Amino acid sequence: QVQLVESGGGLVQAGDSLRLSCAASGRTFSYYAMGWFRQAPGKEREFVAAIRWSSGSTYYADSVKGRFTISRENAKNTVYLQMNNLKPEDTAVYYCAAGLGVANIARRHEYGYWGQGTQVTVSS
Repeated sequence: QVQLVESGGGLVQAGDSLRLSCAASGRTFSYYAMGWFRQAPGKEREFVAAIRWSSGSTYYADSVKGRFTISRENAKNTVYLQMNNLKPEDTAVYYCAAGLGVANIARRHEYGYWGQGTQVTVSS
């Protein structure tokens, strides 16, 4: 059974940094895409970043490009999201997701496994 556990959220000020972690277990993730999505109150869950585990190819939403970095650590089966220069509009619950055979990396419905989410709040 696939399990994804996020950690690292918190309350920070604008301009600060945070690093989110997603510990994955229950499967060999070599052929998976791992994504980060976020959902703010009253809004749809939106794509933030993703990485293909085997190739290491990375993808970002325009709103976070240049500020966020997604990476993976094979030995720990963990995916990270380094978030720099945080803005109040980054405030949301951040979810880690895993999907096999993901074609459209930004489409949330292609990911079959989700973590419980971690809250990120950025004050101005």
